[in-house]
Amino acid sequence: MSDSELRDRVQRALAFEPSVDDRHIGVVAENGVVTLSGHVSSFAQKLAAEETVQRVKGVRGVAQEIEVRMVGDKQLADDQIAARALSIIAWDATIPEGKVQVAVHKGWVTLTGAVEWYFQREAAEHAVHKLSGVTGVSNQIAVAPSVHAVDIKRRIEDALLGSALLEARRVEVSVHDHKVVLTGRVNSWVERGAAERAAWAVPGVVEVQDRLVVG
Repeated sequence: MSDSELRDRVQRALAFEPSVDDRHIGVVAENGVVTLSGHVSSFAQKLAAEETVQRVKGVRGVAQEIEVRMVGDKQLADDQIAARALSIIAWDATIPEGKVQVAVHKGWVTLTGAVEWYFQREAAEHAVHKLSGVTGVSNQIAVAPSVHAVDIKRRIEDALLGSALLEARRVEVSVHDHKVVLTGRVNSWVERGAAERAAWAVPGVVEVQDRLVVG
């Protein structure tokens, strides 16, 4: 597939994605790597644009250079954003109370604290990235499991075998000090994401290094 064909595919995908306003997004494709530039009105749109491009056949990598530019009447003070972030985190029953702290600087939210499960860390980030006024999120929440999982590798391999989205035999799993490394080759970004999610879902995992090659 030529670079121009891939660029056209990506532009069509963005145009058909209802959660993305693609009018101010630029697309450049080179050797399967797509660079997104321009601006959108929310951090959620920025994430949605990247996720949409990753699903396009032929995309091997994404360079994300989109800026978040707030409409004038949607700009909020940092303390307002922080208060809203704390409230929405408190409303989420999957996030343990009092375990996550929030700091905001010029609309950029930084999350700190410690939780026992990766899904709790993810839930906190997902809770705030759609808030009005947010220009970016740094998730520095630590995953600190209270129990040791000596069979992490086996559980991950079982999870990969049980996934209908990927060919598990092409994925190699190694574990050291609760840190997981995935290597091998997958057919698409969808498979790559499925493998990473399967690893994160296993109790005791504190870090996943996804070194899978798409293609």
